[in-house]
Amino acid sequence: MSLKNVSLGIAPIAWTNDDMPDLGGENTFEQCVSEMALAGFTGCEVGNKYPADRALLKHALDLRGLTICNRWFSSFLVSKPFDEVAAEFEAQLDFLSYLGAKVIGASEQSFSVQGTPKAVFDEKPVLDDAGWGRLCDGLNRLGEIANARGMKLTFHHHMGTVVQTEAEIDRLMAGTDPALVNLLFDSGHLSFAGIDPVAVLQKHVNRVAHVHLKDIRPAIVAKVKAEHLSFLQAVRLGAFTVPGDGSVDFAPLFAILENAAYEGWFVVEAEQDPALANPFEYALKARKYICKVAGL
Repeated sequence: MSLKNVSLGIAPIAWTNDDMPDLGGENTFEQCVSEMALAGFTGCEVGNKYPADRALLKHALDLRGLTICNRWFSSFLVSKPFDEVAAEFEAQLDFLSYLGAKVIGASEQSFSVQGTPKAVFDEKPVLDDAGWGRLCDGLNRLGEIANARGMKLTFHHHMGTVVQTEAEIDRLMAGTDPALVNLLFDSGHLSFAGIDPVAVLQKHVNRVAHVHLKDIRPAIVAKVKAEHLSFLQAVRLGAFTVPGDGSVDFAPLFAILENAAYEGWFVVEAEQDPALANPFEYALKARKYICKVAGL
C-alpha cells in the first residue's frame, strides 16, 4: 500500500480529556507531546493542557519534531448569530495558521448532547429544514473565510450532535459547496452509530480532507445503547480504543483513501480513561498497527 502524501498524527485526548478533565488530570502537557513523538507520530491536535501562548506551544512542539495539524472548533451556526461564530472561528484560524496547520475541524454543537447526561442514542438532536438551511449556509460562509486564509474547513460528524447519522452526513454534503466545506471522516463515530464506515467513505471520499482513526469495542457500545447511557459514560466505560484494538476493519478504508490519492493527515483519536488504558502503550499499539496495515 502506498499512501505517500499522508502524515500520521495523534490526538491528545488519550492523555487528557477535554470534556472530562478529571480523566488524565495527572498527565502533563510535556508528558503528552513527548510520548507522542516517542511513539513515532509527527503531528497532533490541540488539547486542553496545551499552552495558550502560541509561541511557547510552537517551541515545545518543534523540540519534539511535532506539528499541529488540526483543532476542534465548536460551531453554533444554528443557535447563535453568524458574526459571533465567525469571530471565534477567525481567532482559531489565527492560532492554527501560526502553528502551520492547514485544516480546522468544525462540529456543530447547537443542541448537542455529547457533553450532557442525556442518552446519546435516544436523545440526539434533529434539525428541521430551517436549521439545515442555517447550518449549511453558515458552513459555506466559514469555508470562504478559511479558504481566504489558505486553510480548509472540515466538518466533524459526531455522536450526540445534529450530524451523526449517514442520512445527516449525506444531507450536509449535498447542502454545502465542495469548494468550501470538506469532511472530517471519523471511523469510530460512524461505527459507534451503527453505520458502515466503508460505505460512507466510498460515497464521500472526494470531500475528505482530514481523517480520524478511531476504533470501538462493540460490547460496550451495545451496553450504552441498551442502558440508555450518555456519550460521556460511554467514554468512561471504554467504548473507544485505538486502531487494531477493536472491531473496525481499517484495511478497506486505507485502500479507498489510497485509490482516491488522499493527501493530508491520519490522526489516531481514541478517548479512554488513561488510568485504565496507558496512553503511551496504546499510542505504540496504534502506530504498529498502522505500519502493518497501511505501510505508514
